[in-house]
Amino acid sequence: QVKLAESGGGSVQAGGSLRLSCRFTGVHFNRRCFGWFRQAPGKEREGLVLKHINNRDTNYGDSVKGRFAILHDVYENVVYLQMNRLNPDDTAMYYCAASKLEPGCAGFGQTELPYWGQGTQVTISA
Repeated sequence: QVKLAESGGGSVQAGGSLRLSCRFTGVHFNRRCFGWFRQAPGKEREGLVLKHINNRDTNYGDSVKGRFAILHDVYENVVYLQMNRLNPDDTAMYYCAASKLEPGCAGFGQTELPYWGQGTQVTISA
């Protein structure tokens, strides 16, 4: 069974950094598209970044471009979200998602992402 589990959330002061982890289990995450999303109370779910494990194509949302980066460790089967220069607007529940086997990623609205983690809370204080 494909399972995703986020970790690394917590509280941090504005201007700080945080790295979230998404551990993929059940099968190897090769040949899949991964995405990071977030949702704050009262707001719509926001796509942050999409990245295919096996190519260099990466699509970042405008709100995090230049501040966040998606990374992965093939050996550990983990996808990371490195978050820098955090501000209170980044406070949200963060989710990791994955596609089925695909040659690459499409846009946020076009990529099928049937697998999701339970989320990890990130709280940024001013």
